[in-house]
Amino acid sequence: MSAARVSDESRGQTAPGTAGPAASPSAQVRAAAVRALELEFGELFTHVRRLFAENADRLSPGMLPGAYKVFTTIARRGEITLSALAETLHSDKGQISRTVRELEELRLVQRTPDPADGRSSLLSATPDGMRRLDAVRAPRENSLITALESWHVDDIRELTRLLHALSASETPE
Repeated sequence: MSAARVSDESRGQTAPGTAGPAASPSAQVRAAAVRALELEFGELFTHVRRLFAENADRLSPGMLPGAYKVFTTIARRGEITLSALAETLHSDKGQISRTVRELEELRLVQRTPDPADGRSSLLSATPDGMRRLDAVRAPRENSLITALESWHVDDIRELTRLLHALSASETPE
């Protein structure tokens, strides 16, 4: 244990971001709330991964969830370069390139020349890819609408606002 850590502990303090036994009650309450949120996110992520796997398989039997994520990102962005796509997904450009080729073979994605840079291409979903994606998403969208049916619309908007702030590493206003 470092001398600084021993010195902090002897004064009843812990390292920043921790809520050890000597932490103030408010720090302990905050840490417990964050742990509970982390557990709920774990459950939510498990659910989302399962939905991605099911949607991927409905879009194209045998499609991996990662390829589905690449495709839905392209569809959401409208047009995007391969480099920007890899950056957006925090993924290796080579892996994204291989996945895009697979999506092109499935006729879900197309490349067009980038008018701003002749050396680059823009990726976009094909009309058939968008039609197939809409068909795959429809049952799940109805499930979410049903799940949130008893929620007040302001609560849905507030949850959306807070999730956006969290994903953007911003403090909610």
